[in-house]
Formats: sequence, structure tokens, C-alpha cells
Amino acid sequence: MRVAFAGTPEFARVALDALHAAGHEIVLVLTQPDRPAGRGMKLQASPVKQFALAHQIPVIQPRSLRLDGKYPEDAAAAREALLAAAPEVMVVAAYGLILPTWVLDLPRLGCLNIHASLLPRWRGAAPIHRAIEAGDQATGITIMQMDAGLDTGDMLLVDRIPIAPGDSTATLHDQLATLGGRLIVRALGALELAARGALPSTPQPAEGVSYAHKIEKHEAAIDWSLPAAVIGRRIRAFDPFPGASSVLGGETIKFWRASADDTAQAPEASAGQVLSVSDAGVRIACGQGVLCATELQRPGGKRLPVRDFLRGFPIHAGQRFGSADESEGRAP
Repeated sequence: MRVAFAGTPEFARVALDALHAAGHEIVLVLTQPDRPAGRGMKLQASPVKQFALAHQIPVIQPRSLRLDGKYPEDAAAAREALLAAAPEVMVVAAYGLILPTWVLDLPRLGCLNIHASLLPRWRGAAPIHRAIEAGDQATGITIMQMDAGLDTGDMLLVDRIPIAPGDSTATLHDQLATLGGRLIVRALGALELAARGALPSTPQPAEGVSYAHKIEKHEAAIDWSLPAAVIGRRIRAFDPFPGASSVLGGETIKFWRASADDTAQAPEASAGQVLSVSDAGVRIACGQGVLCATELQRPGGKRLPVRDFLRGFPIHAGQRFGSADESEGRAP
């Protein structure tokens, strides 16, 4: 089929790769403008753009698709490019721009979205993070016929996977990206078998709607008054971004791996206080239970197992992790 593709990060690149490998004709790729990245903050092409250039696929990078918005010239140029490419369908995956009605209506078969949740749960920008943070037992991919709402379109295909106790956003992302690639190939294959007609679809249920709001940097700060299990889930949810963190001895320490025991008792300790330190982990009192941190990172350093971390940054029982504006917890 003649496919236009709109996407930006690695999650989208995996889907584009799957469509290309399946033999579909990718007539145009839309992706976000190059952004500064890395220590040198040099402009860097998105993973989707890099793939498209490597395979000689035309790429456009409009700053907006709204003809009446801030960048009408970008939107008008994108419209001309899409009309010239004449796609039968557009596939959208983590693109990052809102598609106005003229885009949704341009391909004859509309726009299909690869969404990383079991809709209608976790509509919005950060479905993988929020599913882990909330303690969901499963997630998945929904292939959706896009409409003007925020992830409200009819569902075409759904597949689910369990969320393992040790899954982070990083590990779950990779599983869902692969699943998304498989499902969108199935969806376009079904369109071909239907003689390029409409696929059977199911409206999203009115019950169970939730929104996965964008992850903000300020969420990284650990609130030690919360139960250990909640903190543990946030550590996994915020890996790799923004990383859960807390201040000790004037340094912001990032927490990458930890186990939680909500039944453990520490009645004499305040939230954030270090209870014990060993090569097996740093045990910290929480609002309920105890968190045992097993992988930590100093600013500018690498993620390290706690045994190696402690060689360069000793931690002692009785110290207290806190926020940046607290003076407690000074390292010796």
C-alpha cells in the first residue's frame, strides 16, 4: 500500500522498519524538527528521520500542521507534500504533533495510530510510564482509527502483554515497540485483503477512561512519605526519563533499581532515613514500609550496583535523603 508515516522516537522507528520490511511503499515521512541533544547539544535527527534518510524515503519536518496556527507556511508545505505523495493511508506513532482535520481526511483510508496502551486506559502522552506507575498488571498495543479527539478513535486491533514485576519503561517500551510493528503490519495486511475497504472496528468503551499526562522533570524527586511500593513503581516508571532522584550530602542521587517491602517496620525512623547499608542494598524508611535501593548514580557518573556505588560515595545508617531545599542528610 501507499503509506505516509508520521512519527519521531525509537518507538516509531521500529514500526516504520516493520512496514518497510513488509513491502509497503512509504511515500512520505513526517517527523519532528531536529533537536539539540547530547553533551554538545548539537542538532540531532530523530530515529525516524535517520531511518528514512538511510532508505531514501522523502522526509518533511513541519513545526506545525495547523493551517491557521503559528507556522502556517510549514502546514501549507506539508499539505502540498502529502497531496503530491497521494498516500492511501497514514500511520501515526508517537509523532508529537496534533493532526488537524485536513490531515485526518486526506488519505482515503484515514489515519491509523499505534498507541501503547489498552485503550481507553491511558490515553495521552505517556501511557507506558503511567501504566507502570499505577501498578497495572498488563498493557498492550491498540491500533486505532484516528479521529479529532485525543486517542478517542475506534479500535481496530488490540494485543496485550503482562507487566513483569521488574519491568521499567525502558524494557516495556522495547516490547511494545516490537508488538506495535507487528500489529500495524497485520492491520495494513487486513486492509489489503478487504480490497482496500474499511476494517471492522470497535468503539472505545465509555468506562475505564484515564489519561497519561506527560512526564515532567519535577516528578523525579522522590517523596519518601509515600509507601515503598509506590516509590518502587515510580523508580521503574521513570527509567530512563527523568530518573527518580533524591538529595544526600548536597548531591542529587538517582535511583534506578530498588525493591519495596511495604510490610517492613521502621517505627523509630523518619521518612527518607537510611536504616542500613550493605553490598546488597541501601535500606531507606518510607511513609509505609522500606525501600532497598540496589542501583544508584551520582551526577556525571554511571549507573552502578550499590556495592560499587558505595566505594565512591559512602552512605551510613542514620543519614536522611531529602529534597534539594533540605539541609539534612549531609555526607561525612
